[in-house]
Amino acid sequence: MTLSTEVSWQLDGITMYGTVTHPDGEGPFPGVVLVAGSGPTDRDWNSPLMPGTNGSGRLLAEALADAGYASIRYDKRASGPHVMQNLPALAGHISMQAHLDELTAAVERFAAQPSVDASRLAGFGNSEGCLHLLHYASPVHEDPGRQHPLSALVLTGAPGRSVGEVFVSQLTQQLAGAPDLLPLVAEAAARYSAGEPADPDERLPEPVRQAFQSFETPMNLPFARELWNEDAADSLALVTIPTLVVIGGKDVQIDVRADGDPLQAAAQGRAGVSFVFPADADHVLKHEPRSREEVLASGVSSYNADDARLDAEAMHVILDWLRTELD
Repeated sequence: MTLSTEVSWQLDGITMYGTVTHPDGEGPFPGVVLVAGSGPTDRDWNSPLMPGTNGSGRLLAEALADAGYASIRYDKRASGPHVMQNLPALAGHISMQAHLDELTAAVERFAAQPSVDASRLAGFGNSEGCLHLLHYASPVHEDPGRQHPLSALVLTGAPGRSVGEVFVSQLTQQLAGAPDLLPLVAEAAARYSAGEPADPDERLPEPVRQAFQSFETPMNLPFARELWNEDAADSLALVTIPTLVVIGGKDVQIDVRADGDPLQAAAQGRAGVSFVFPADADHVLKHEPRSREEVLASGVSSYNADDARLDAEAMHVILDWLRTELD
């Protein structure tokens, strides 16, 4: 039986909310901190930008509880049901440090739960969430006031290139049928990288122009410009705790080779870093039976479709690895 409890805490005058899930029993259980991906992705890994509410965050929490682990998943202050009331206080204050502060506060709240063994905590991130976990575990971002270090990291869909490079590669995939537009994407990206407005050309499709403009909305600054230059390979080279990197073969946002190779190079010589590339896992660890080409051609995300399920191969490897590191 799986038990869930809603918890809350204060950070800079804003109430944050999360869900602690754990097995039935006295515990304390080893704990896992789930960190969602980019944008308005909520604690369950649902997003208003994507169809469906069958989020991997909730499914992972339930799978972890079935395997004997407690977990916390939380809404970022700019996601979830309270986002509209939080936005006025967040305007101009969202940053990489602000996301790290959210993660730190969530870890502290989680560690205080009677059901959690605070000496055995792992971070489990997806996409952008991997960057915040790596910062938490990196000596460069060490905080003497941080009370609870993590013992291990699971990084899923982590970018091994800068976020800007990943963004451009995703747009390149979308515009594969219009190669004459690709130089316009490169020019807009170069302007943004140089600290100027991206000013995407009017000949680009509206969704592409909107994607560039999302990096320039006042609400997201200065965070968007910080994020543009972030990649997990830089921080992975500095982290010393055991780390499992998972990139699915059906991930169409992060690439097994283009991102996996730099991450493996950054971990070269590190005995504590493991890599796994489950053949049919997508970006959020769901099983994807279609080919990458079919997924790209569909143009529709099925991440959180009602019938989507976690990839069995990915979960088997992750749970086995956690048993080795936390039990």
